[in-house]
Amino acid sequence: MISLNIIVISGSPRNISNTQIMMKYVYDYVKSKYNNTKFLNLSKVKIESYCGNDENYGEETKQAINDVINADVWLIGAPIYNSFFSAALKNLFEFIQYKNTAGKIAGIAIMASGKIGFIDVHTLLVQLMTYFKVITNPKAVYMNANMIEQDQILDHESKSRLNELADETIALAEKLKA
Repeated sequence: MISLNIIVISGSPRNISNTQIMMKYVYDYVKSKYNNTKFLNLSKVKIESYCGNDENYGEETKQAINDVINADVWLIGAPIYNSFFSAALKNLFEFIQYKNTAGKIAGIAIMASGKIGFIDVHTLLVQLMTYFKVITNPKAVYMNANMIEQDQILDHESKSRLNELADETIALAEKLKA
C-alpha cells in the first residue's frame, strides 16, 4: 500500500453544523484505516481572511494551509449557504497556490438543509478543483439535514456512500501514485 497524506475538510464555519457531523464521520472512518489523516474543521481552526501573499499570517492559518498543500487526498465537505458553498471554504482556498496542487485527488460531500442546489454547488467545487489541477472523484455524496439527528447520521445508505467516496477517492490516488 502506498503511503498517502489525507486531509478531511469540514467547510462549515458554524460551531454546530451538519457538515461537521458528516465530515467527522468521514474522518473517523478514514483515520481507522490510514494513520496519515488530518481533520481540518473550519469551525474550530480560525483561518484568517486572505489579504494577499505578502501578509504575515498567524501560525494556525499557516499550519492549516500547509496541511492542505501537503495532503495527497482532499475529502471536502461543503455546506450549501445561499446557493453557494461557504465563504470559510472559499477563503481557505484563497491561500492555496495552484502551482502546489497539481495531481492531488479530491472527493466531495455536500450538505444542504433541503433537496436543492446540490448540482450547482458540486459544479462550482469541481470547477475550483479544476483550477487547482486537482483530479476530482466524479461520485459526490449529497446529504440533507433530515439525515442527521442528535449529532448522528441516521441514514445507513448515506454512511455507506460516504465510506465509498473515501475509499474510491483514496484508491484513485493510490493508482495515480503507483
